[in-house]
Amino acid sequence: MIGRVAGRLLYRAQDHVLIDVRGVGYLVHVSERVLAGLPRNGEAVALFTEMQVREDGWTLFGFPTLVEKEWHRLLLTVQGVGAKVSLALLGALGPDSLGRAIALGDWATLARAKGVGPKTAQRIVNELRDKAPAVMAMAGLVGTTAATTHELDAEEAEVVEAPEPVAAAASRRRAPDGAGMAQAEALSALGNLGYGPGEAVQAVAQAAESLPQAGTPELIRAALRLLAPKE
Repeated sequence: MIGRVAGRLLYRAQDHVLIDVRGVGYLVHVSERVLAGLPRNGEAVALFTEMQVREDGWTLFGFPTLVEKEWHRLLLTVQGVGAKVSLALLGALGPDSLGRAIALGDWATLARAKGVGPKTAQRIVNELRDKAPAVMAMAGLVGTTAATTHELDAEEAEVVEAPEPVAAAASRRRAPDGAGMAQAEALSALGNLGYGPGEAVQAVAQAAESLPQAGTPELIRAALRLLAPKE
């Protein structure tokens, strides 16, 4: 299975791109949001990929981060959610907003994405809410971005076999400072205090929504206030 493609962007269409990897062109389907963030034709590009294998052909779907790829994998486990719906959700919301919406049970936000009805949105929230903490914590991983300038020299263009599911590694590797790391560290701290994954991720998501620029200490304090027993 192909897990990452790095090469030169040859052309882009409405829902896919063609990446040249040492003379071989790989057609990779992407969301509108990812498409808008890619470089110009002829420039270096890298995407994590998920391969869908069917009788009528093989299809690659591309994502700029492992977090986004993992959300795609999880979304596909929900009944009634295919690749088209997954890309619509990720394209409309992005991985961070998608995670917050699921953690907060905000199915109405999910239902705004093209092709996602209320029933499907509610099913996504119900089935993935308990799985959200592991994926949200992945924002604190090292190496979750598909590309760096050095990696994408033309001589280093490559296709890489898919790694094992990355959510399980969330507790082992850390990333540079940032909003994603602050949320991951806040989740870890609440877990160490004895809070369950479901209530911890909901509190952190709500705190991050209210305080988007907050660091780890502020997020922890805000989440603890939300989790405190109401008198």
